Amino acid sequence: MTFSVGTAGWSLPKQHLSLFASEAIDTKRSHLDRYASRLNCVEINSSFHRPHRYSTWERWATTTPPHFRFAVKAPKAVTHTAKLVKTGGLLLEFFDAIRGLGNKLGPILIQLPPKLVFDECLADEFFTTVRELHAGSVVLEPRHASWFAAPVDRLLRSFEIARVAADPPKGSELAANPGGWSGLTYWRLHGAPRTYYSNYEENWLQAFSQKLDLLRTQHSAKETWVVFDNTALGYATANALWLQNALTTQNRA
Repeated sequence: MTFSVGTAGWSLPKQHLSLFASEAIDTKRSHLDRYASRLNCVEINSSFHRPHRYSTWERWATTTPPHFRFAVKAPKAVTHTAKLVKTGGLLLEFFDAIRGLGNKLGPILIQLPPKLVFDECLADEFFTTVRELHAGSVVLEPRHASWFAAPVDRLLRSFEIARVAADPPKGSELAANPGGWSGLTYWRLHGAPRTYYSNYEENWLQAFSQKLDLLRTQHSAKETWVVFDNTALGYATANALWLQNALTTQNRA
């Protein structure tokens, strides 16, 4: 199993610049360039709010090392405005643009609004469209209780779509663990108890790294992504670096 650890966005908080050593004080280097010198993936959330040009995606790809990967959040026009209904044109535009990342494109993150109830016919139609346009990794973060049921998991497995494991869980306690397709696990750590703000203390991170190490021996997933989204006060960067170092040490043991 391969591990990809990063944050939501690549901003480097001032209080953590020292963690990036000389890379952080070279003002000629972009934030993304400096970020990618230490972490091996990032989750792009700006794509949720607005589209980016193909050339922008290409530039981000060329700025980063060969092993670096980008997870990309699907547009809210698809998930929150259209609510998955007749989204073929929007999805086509989205996928055409992000192909600028080339082989650095990682999972597509589809985050659903909290009030969106599972509708099997609609979900099947939507995922069919997604798969007609994109053969790569896709992860789903539902936040309504109706999505956490055996029939939904079966549907997700049929489309090879993984369900996100979130902290804190939203919609159901089952959201705390991965679901759907087991070929990929994707963790989004939003910060707890205060979402986006709270730090993950070292004892929590230690227990989590051990959990991931155990899952590596028990789970069929070929890759695991961990994205820290507790960015409001800058904790995500330090948490991601700590976890990456811990996982690297465990891999060598």
